[in-house]
Amino acid sequence: MSLRSEYDVWHQRVFDADPDHEDASSPWYQLVREAIGPVAGLRILEVACGRGGFVRELARAGAHVTGCDFSFAALRVGQDKRDRAGNGISASLLQGDAQNLPLADAWFDLVVSCETIEHLPDPQIAVQEMHRVTRPGGKLFLTTPNYCNFMGVYELYARIRHPGRKDDQPLDRRQWFPQIRRCIRRAGWTILRTDGTVHSFPFLPGRNPVRFERVESNPVVRRLLSPLALHYFVIAEKKEAANA
Repeated sequence: MSLRSEYDVWHQRVFDADPDHEDASSPWYQLVREAIGPVAGLRILEVACGRGGFVRELARAGAHVTGCDFSFAALRVGQDKRDRAGNGISASLLQGDAQNLPLADAWFDLVVSCETIEHLPDPQIAVQEMHRVTRPGGKLFLTTPNYCNFMGVYELYARIRHPGRKDDQPLDRRQWFPQIRRCIRRAGWTILRTDGTVHSFPFLPGRNPVRFERVESNPVVRRLLSPLALHYFVIAEKKEAANA
């Protein structure tokens, strides 16, 4: 079974488990929501848009949105939800690989990529592709898991304790914030700001981690603690070309 087929199965299973779940309610989208500002009239690409919840939200706010995803199953759900939403929502959904985006150079004002690069065979190429399709002066809003925290320690314990344990998704890499920053810079982006959300403490094996939301209630403290957050958020810019 190919990676695309595996993700079709995964997306269908997640959707069947809770068809009414609103994808844009995830905590990483709240980070983007706080930082992105007014979007009316902007050309926005969401890479790995999944079932399209945030695409629809941006379209309702007046953006010209394109959602791209690897999975046909996810896009079928997204197209159905978009069509049922109606109310003048206009958003394009297309199938494509984040490592080879089927899109023109220097077109988008903003690129959003949430919880994506950790599921790619070559995240460096994907972040370079996001840079390619963004116009000079455009911005990237990217979130991805960071394991420089107690969850990372727990992952080490779990690998030793259960060596045959499988991840929920077909491909799920572990990374920490210096790797994430290096990947983004190597692709040509200039990092403007970082943030993070979800500080989880897996105190008891076999139990769900305890999340300390109070840690995140103050935006200044949240940013200071972003290197320890489970979901690391980077805002970066594609600089204007220097005059010849």
